[in-house]
Amino acid sequence: MPLRRIKPIITAESAEIMATYIHDLPNWPEFHWDAEKITERLASVRHRQGRLVGRMEALGFTLRAEAQLETLTEEVIKSSEIEGESLERDQVRSSIARRLGMDIGALTPADRNVEGVVEMMLDATQNYGRLVDDERLFAWHAALFPTGRSGMTKIKTGAWRGDAAGPMQVVSGAIGHERVHYEAPEASRLDTEISAFLHWFNDRQPVDLVLKAGIAHLWFVTIHPFDDGNGRIARAIADLMLARSEKCPQRFYSMSAQIREERKAYYDILEATQKGDLDITAWLDWFLGCLGRAFDGAEAILAAVMKKARFWEVHAGQSFNDRQRLVINRLLNGFQGKLTSSKYAQLAKCSQDTALRDIDDLLKRGVLSKEPGGGRSTSYALSNAMQNDAA
Repeated sequence: MPLRRIKPIITAESAEIMATYIHDLPNWPEFHWDAEKITERLASVRHRQGRLVGRMEALGFTLRAEAQLETLTEEVIKSSEIEGESLERDQVRSSIARRLGMDIGALTPADRNVEGVVEMMLDATQNYGRLVDDERLFAWHAALFPTGRSGMTKIKTGAWRGDAAGPMQVVSGAIGHERVHYEAPEASRLDTEISAFLHWFNDRQPVDLVLKAGIAHLWFVTIHPFDDGNGRIARAIADLMLARSEKCPQRFYSMSAQIREERKAYYDILEATQKGDLDITAWLDWFLGCLGRAFDGAEAILAAVMKKARFWEVHAGQSFNDRQRLVINRLLNGFQGKLTSSKYAQLAKCSQDTALRDIDDLLKRGVLSKEPGGGRSTSYALSNAMQNDAA
């Protein structure tokens, strides 16, 4: 949802009808919730979480690494999509694979902003036991905005926001007809607000760490301490706490991918909670439900990884060159669009003639089949027999 800085004209009448946010309440940030209402959902989520992590850890190293690569790729892409930013999947996947030391064939060079998002996410999840302090948050923020700009707008990076351009507001609607969904605390409060948040976050309280992940997400995004990137950092903070809850640096489900699917509900529950009192039962109930649905997505990722493993197991006796293996893996990963000879050449970094020879070989061996159409528009897909082998 867009962030805009608006210099408001406040009259006595408008001041009376201005919304009160939870950070303005006298007992902020003393969150509370109805434990009885969320105990059953929390127990269910914890049970499923344990089973999922157990299943993944029982896989061989190669399959587990593949599942982690697919999960982290989804996490990075979908967390950015929630904020309206589109990242190229090949760049994200290559950046993650390189940092994890995985061999996935030819790597696609990644833009600085992609590298920054990946760097933040891996630091949050792989170093989940490290202290989270101002400097670590500043480093994440600087990594997200390596040019010091959000789009065309220059922003403060690696530092808390100011109020010189007006209050920090979450706004929708055309200019002149804006609807303010939320207004963050004044910049003068940020040092105190962040200090209280980090003390709570790093302290060991008798709160279930999955619940703590949900509270941390809400608390940080309510403070909104940066000019931009608050949502992505809030989700990284939640992922860090979820990793702590599992004592596992490897990620096998993507909370951001599920939030992206439920983006309207996500913004609606945030707005309702931030305009309510400090009873966050409804928020925690939604967060736990969303997490449970994220586990369903993990099952789909696991199924895709197993499908690819079965394919190569069935065809272990066949000889494929590196280019063919690369393209077949891309198709097994869910290639978007149609595979043409020119796309093959681009993916495999070879000439058009070489691509056509590779494709012709795969057609003769029954690995690929032609899709309807012809001429320059000829496209190819894994044959039905090959897909059955992978099923």
